[in-house]
Amino acid sequence: MKNINLLANQGNERWFCMLVIVFFLFSCNENVLDEKPLDFLSSGNAYNTPEDIEMGINALHADIRDWFTKGNGNTYIMTALGTDEGYYGEDPGASELLCNYPTCLTPSTTDVVDYYWGLGYTLIQKINVLLEAVDNMDESNWPDSSDKNAALAEARFFRAFAYRMLVTLFGDIPKVDKVIDYAKTDFVRDSKTDIYGLIESDLTFAAENLPSKGNESASGRITQGAAWHLLSEIYLAEGKYQLAADAASHVINDYGYALMTNRFGAKSGNDIFKNENVYFDLFTKENHNLSENTEAIWVIQIDYGITGGGQNGGERYYTPAYFRMGNTPDGFKAIRGELYNGSYTGYSDTLGRGVACVCPTSYIRYKIWQNDWENDYRNSEACIKRNFYFDNPASAYDGQKIDWSLYPAGKRIPLKDTCQYLFPYFMKVASPCEHYTDLGRSGGGYNHKDMYAFRLAETYLLRAEAYLGLGNKDKAAADINTVRSRSNAKPVPAADVTIDYILDERARELYTEEWRMITLMRLGKLVERVRKYNDDPVFPGLNIQDHNNLWPIPQNQIDLNINAEMEQNPGYN
Repeated sequence: MKNINLLANQGNERWFCMLVIVFFLFSCNENVLDEKPLDFLSSGNAYNTPEDIEMGINALHADIRDWFTKGNGNTYIMTALGTDEGYYGEDPGASELLCNYPTCLTPSTTDVVDYYWGLGYTLIQKINVLLEAVDNMDESNWPDSSDKNAALAEARFFRAFAYRMLVTLFGDIPKVDKVIDYAKTDFVRDSKTDIYGLIESDLTFAAENLPSKGNESASGRITQGAAWHLLSEIYLAEGKYQLAADAASHVINDYGYALMTNRFGAKSGNDIFKNENVYFDLFTKENHNLSENTEAIWVIQIDYGITGGGQNGGERYYTPAYFRMGNTPDGFKAIRGELYNGSYTGYSDTLGRGVACVCPTSYIRYKIWQNDWENDYRNSEACIKRNFYFDNPASAYDGQKIDWSLYPAGKRIPLKDTCQYLFPYFMKVASPCEHYTDLGRSGGGYNHKDMYAFRLAETYLLRAEAYLGLGNKDKAAADINTVRSRSNAKPVPAADVTIDYILDERARELYTEEWRMITLMRLGKLVERVRKYNDDPVFPGLNIQDHNNLWPIPQNQIDLNINAEMEQNPGYN
């Protein structure tokens, strides 16, 4: 049983109470700022035993899972929206979700800027409370000192993960490494160098004290491999290429990880689609945590039927809203769907129910596949569904491929047809025929399969980037081709390896998985590539501005910081 989820809800209730101590960062109430609370859960009374600490760490896992799976469309700004990979398909001209940078990314844009600032610093405060509790707990509570260090290491990993997001999005930021239990109004922005120093310290400690692969207490717990993987990315952000290569090599060589190259999992002989392959198997429900899956480094745990088990919203956000397309050319409902409670739902249990929040750009749909269209397993119809079919026996078109040219002129809305109703569907986010809730809507956009946070294929691409930074294109190409060969893709010649090629390979391998926004901003490539590749039909290039490679500091945080100056990022004054 994946018992990491069992205590998540109870742990989060404690965290909610603790958050009253975070005054400046998350309160606008001047009366509260003038008072010191006399009764709240703190490190001194929230954690009395190692079991309490374990509950707190479970709560951190639950929080991070929400970063990957829950909330609103803001969740998918990290993975696709506002980057070179995707735009808001349901409404490409909306005033939200980074459809138009000048209006969607401002110091007062609370639904984006405050959202991510708050996510990061809320988690950091929780972690600092937990770290203080572990440090202050009587040593007699820890019969084995390695248990204490492992608890500290897992918490510090999560703090590094939060700071990695914040420093990339906002640049110089306040370094908060101690519990804040008073009304602090004199924050200053610490340099990125200082923040990266804290991240390095946290991850180095984590890499030394976390369990190794196979020795974690439950699926999804953080291991040394995850710490080295993230440390490799941090070194890349700092331009420390040899250290980045060394950190990635620890993951690749020292812990028993390996890319999956043969089909695996109990369902691999019961294919739903034609041409399923090992890449498809990587994302099949129940395969993420299998001991035979040597590629998984850190898996976000999702369980149906367990309190605090969570759910996966990928089908809702990355999937076309095919059920909205209306009628066949001869006037019958185009998608009849599943028979449920005596009537047809209009939804397919194979496809789920999407709302087209993330519509892939032409770069993701076609461009990155052009040179290897037929060979690359990742571009197979099983992995990217490009063909959809009318589903209604009453129509003469039943079973035929849906083609907008079949309709009389003027009967369709091109913007909706290609941005909302039908577009290539990356099946890695789907859980075909495995929906357990909201059956009348084939899952309602959600499923209950796990998600990768880190996977070994990305580690190879991180090391390739490090080798490129060191000027060793041969080694960079070798790592890229290790990933490409697994999917039967043609090898890249060393002479063709550039940072843009690596970004293209990351898109092919990691679309919907990697935090693309973080990758592009880390490399200083966000503005360039959004202008080049984001073909939002209403706002081409999303009107991105040169200064948008950093986000603005939330204005309300600047305004509350009355006893010290906190400068705004350039371009946002």
